[in-house]
Amino acid sequence: MNLRKFTAAAGLAVLALLASACGKEGTPGTPAGGSGEKLTYQVAQNVDVAGSPTFQKMKQRGKVIIGVKDDQPNLGFKDVTTGKYEGFDVEIAKMIAAGLGFREDQIEFKTVPSPNREIAIQNGDIDYYVGTYSITDKRKQMVSFAGPYFITGQGLLVRKGETSINGPQDLAGKKVCSVQGSTPLQNIEKVAPQAQRVPLEKYSLCVEQLLQNQVDAVTTDEAILKGYAAQQPDKLKLVGEKFSTEKYGVGLPKDDKALRDKINDILEAAAKDGTWKKIYDATLGKSGTQDTPPPLERY
Repeated sequence: MNLRKFTAAAGLAVLALLASACGKEGTPGTPAGGSGEKLTYQVAQNVDVAGSPTFQKMKQRGKVIIGVKDDQPNLGFKDVTTGKYEGFDVEIAKMIAAGLGFREDQIEFKTVPSPNREIAIQNGDIDYYVGTYSITDKRKQMVSFAGPYFITGQGLLVRKGETSINGPQDLAGKKVCSVQGSTPLQNIEKVAPQAQRVPLEKYSLCVEQLLQNQVDAVTTDEAILKGYAAQQPDKLKLVGEKFSTEKYGVGLPKDDKALRDKINDILEAAAKDGTWKKIYDATLGKSGTQDTPPPLERY
């Protein structure tokens, strides 16, 4: 085969591979791996969640309202140019909506900062919340959780040239930023009590202050920090080992056990049929990391 024929054959082979990689409507999309391919999910038909007042409200209004974050790259992020939400948490939220019988055009995403999550759920402003929401006993007194659907741990983000901070043991006297009311801010008080805690409304504001030398480190779940470090690898880096275990759950109204059980069933099915992994590979997996779905903790 001469060079011209070989080049043409190789091109056709590449096109064939790309075609086979495209997800069909109604099935989870194939991992993008940086290709930007859109994931899709089969929308369940004739769904009924008996005994769930939250689900009945969704059905009556003809759409589902989901609380998310908008400033966490590869997790919950809003593209200001398109107005679209994207990331691992957003895809998990879409998959759950499909399992409940709602198409993507029947989803309304609503940005809810960490300090307002419980109030938004309790007031019925959102039907459920998917946004790096750690399951804790304290929060279970106010809301309930399906899941967990992901497990990570708390880490530290510093400026690229920082050499004096290599873990929480080096934070005495340092300014450490996290989101007001978040679990990481509470944890840092335990592991580094002499650190100066700086609470702000959003992680993006913490990162902005870090880049402006207003704080010395940002702390939160490592999955979130990886997204920021990947955005500006010449200016930011992660240091040290994870020093907590954070289990992300789907936040729900406290007394709606029927909806919690239904969403757990959807998460369990996604773990078994490979949908969870496809979502991970197309979002957080772009960092080159691997992960697996955690076991559910039904209650």
